[in-house]
Parts: sequence; C-alpha cells; structure tokens
Amino acid sequence: MKFSTGFLFVAMIFLSFACGPNAKEENQKLRDEIIAVHDEVMPLMGELKSLEKEANSKIEELEAAEMPDSTKITDLKALAYDLNQAYEGMFVWMRQYEVEDGDLTDEEVKAYLDDQMIQVNKVNDDIKAAMDKAEVLLSN
Repeated sequence: MKFSTGFLFVAMIFLSFACGPNAKEENQKLRDEIIAVHDEVMPLMGELKSLEKEANSKIEELEAAEMPDSTKITDLKALAYDLNQAYEGMFVWMRQYEVEDGDLTDEEVKAYLDDQMIQVNKVNDDIKAAMDKAEVLLSN
C-alpha cells in the first residue's frame, strides 16, 4: 500500500511539473495569435475613418440634391454607422485587453485568452464586413 501511495504522489508531482510549462507556452501562443489578429486589422483604422467621411460626404450631396434618393441615403447612413462602430470596437477591445496575467492560474489565463480570441475575431470580422460594404456602396 505504501508503494502505490508513494508512486501516486510522485506521479502527481511529475504531472504537475510536466503540464506547467506547456500551459504557459500554449497561453503565450494563444496571446500571440490574438495580437496577430489585432495587427492584421489595426492598419485599416485610418481607412475606416476615411470611408466614414466619404459616406457622410455622399450623404450630404444626396440630401442637397433636388430629388434626394432616400434609399441610398439610408444605406449610406447605415454604412457610416457600421464603419464608426467597427472603428470604435477596436478601441473598446484594446482598452479592456489585459497583457499581464496577474495572479491568474494557467487555466484562468487560458479561459480569458479564449474569450479574448472570440472578441478580437469579432472586431476583425466587423471591420472587414464594414469595409466590404463600403466598397459596394461607395463605388456607385
């Protein structure tokens, strides 16, 4: 009986050390992936604002026309809103993102980073969707 208890104790210690560094490495890899998603779309922020200004300019032109196209104006207002929300979404995400793990366990860090990956991917998707919409609406 002493042998099996001692063996289990040694095995548990071994497993705890064996899992520790891997969890930290995996968390760092996940953190790197999150930053890569951020870095992919961050350079587009200026273009988002330019497209929003262009949409607002077209809205003003259409509203000043003798016979304004209310459907086009509505579409452009929705576009300007989407572009602004995509822009703001990036900065909201960046402000709440924690780069330090603090006192969190590896499991808590993993859960946090999994959630952050979902959030930054949504930011990425929102930016790309708004830009795709702008390409269609502003080219007409």
